[in-house]
Amino acid sequence: MLQQTQAIRVVPAWHAFLARFPTLADLSAAPTAAVIEQWRGLGYNRRAVNLQRTARAVVARHGGRLPATLAELEALPGVGPYTARAVLVFAHERPVAAVDVNAARVVQRAVTGEHVPPRRRQQVADDLVGDDPWVTAQALIELGARHCTARGPSCGDCPLAAACAWRRRSNAAPDPGRVTRPTAAVPFTATDRYHRGRLLDALRAGPVAAADIAVVARTDDIDHAGRLADALVRDGLATWSTGTLTLPERAAEGET
Repeated sequence: MLQQTQAIRVVPAWHAFLARFPTLADLSAAPTAAVIEQWRGLGYNRRAVNLQRTARAVVARHGGRLPATLAELEALPGVGPYTARAVLVFAHERPVAAVDVNAARVVQRAVTGEHVPPRRRQQVADDLVGDDPWVTAQALIELGARHCTARGPSCGDCPLAAACAWRRRSNAAPDPGRVTRPTAAVPFTATDRYHRGRLLDALRAGPVAAADIAVVARTDDIDHAGRLADALVRDGLATWSTGTLTLPERAAEGET
């Protein structure tokens, strides 16, 4: 849930989700429609489908217990390098670093002083891990969130300022952590994400006839509506049933 969603929004959703699906076995056994419905308000709904796929894989392959090795974690649906390492370091306190976008900026500015590819960033961060990997991983993320921000570094009160590789170069080199923002943003209501969200909200309420997809997705383009529906099906968020679009496995829950 914390992938690309603020913690303040996640906390109440997390409690509600655990109340409905308290164990991986419960999540695995639930109809996919119920999982998508419970995910309402969090966005990036493919995460919900991948989370259930992971739960089902863990139940089938690992006896219902989340594995604790990097290879086994990365083999789970929707689990990439960051998520796998975050589980290892924060749940199991293994000597690895969880390099999110915040930690990556710290590595590139303070440690290397230059842009480095993702694999190299991970190696550098892993080398920083000492006797307390949980603290190291948390510190890297917090430094990136509080001081080494995407808008630019706040060096005055940064505890790494004196040792920062980029600052030692007198800031003459291009900022390796700087994020360039587009000058003209596309309105959210003009994005596929907006129209997908409207269509998925309608599906949470019940099946949608093919002829009504454009209306509920709030688009005047019939072809666009078809592409939106196909994308939801491709992502495992919907399925076709007798000429209507519906949430996956909704019949297993009897529309509840």
